[in-house]
Amino acid sequence: MSYRKEQQVTEQQKQFLASIQDSGIMPEVSKKELYDLFKSIMKDGFHGICFSMYEDGQEPGDSITEEQVRRRINILKPHVQWVRSFSCIEGNEFVPKVAKEEGMKTLVGAWISDDKEKNREELDALIKLANEGKVDIAAVGNEVLYRNDIPLEELKAHIEEVKRSIPSHIPVGYVDAYYEFAVHPDLTDLCDIILSNCYPFWEKCHHDYALTHMQQMYGQALQAGRGKKVIITETGWPSQGESLGAAEPSAENALKYFINTQLWCKKAGIESFYFSSFDESWKVGAEGVVGAYWGIWDKLEKLKY
Repeated sequence: MSYRKEQQVTEQQKQFLASIQDSGIMPEVSKKELYDLFKSIMKDGFHGICFSMYEDGQEPGDSITEEQVRRRINILKPHVQWVRSFSCIEGNEFVPKVAKEEGMKTLVGAWISDDKEKNREELDALIKLANEGKVDIAAVGNEVLYRNDIPLEELKAHIEEVKRSIPSHIPVGYVDAYYEFAVHPDLTDLCDIILSNCYPFWEKCHHDYALTHMQQMYGQALQAGRGKKVIITETGWPSQGESLGAAEPSAENALKYFINTQLWCKKAGIESFYFSSFDESWKVGAEGVVGAYWGIWDKLEKLKY
């Protein structure tokens, strides 16, 4: 194999490779030690979290008030530097507004689906928010290819439009499962930044091997990015619900996964957004019982641990 410039190991790759040399991050500890570790991470703060928008009885399509968003942002503020939102309409536009007012950084997403009219609203709103200084990273779409909502070329056109329409210092990317960036190198080339979802649970991974599997997922996205910065935009583990293959939801498994993820990301210098902040009951319809239990806080906004 001959040498090529793109085969150079970047500083991000070096740090990643060094971080996985250890056989594990967290040794076997007691439940009390787990809780103490959790409290320490929450006190010190971690990089980012995905914003859970909806209370009981609410679902996507409902208009959410700024007051509700502000209450939840103020719960998250002491613990995270960044917040990620998934839409720019129906009250979701308040997430970056309030977060910036509270001194937080924002990864702001336009929700792209098979509804072209809504897509237009989302793109216009994302562009407006970015031009108002409320966006630190812009994400055009979330798992659009995974759901097969629109053709690839249409998605690329949306990304290109946003890149043309907002200040050039704001990175623009697309969020999807880690493997999509290797499957679609032209899409990867178009993105300023690689925004990768990494879920060992949805790939039926036993919790004992979940961190290792997530590291492999990140490594694949890193390789596909060919030197571009890679951010883990979603990773998490449910605290209740039905098992999926060898993947078992439980409060302890979710707690261990959160701790392992945060310790490894800190060690490896990886920016990540944990999924999710609050439990959301509406997700039962989309994902089964397990969908409602991904939060660090429960649906009543109380910390689980």
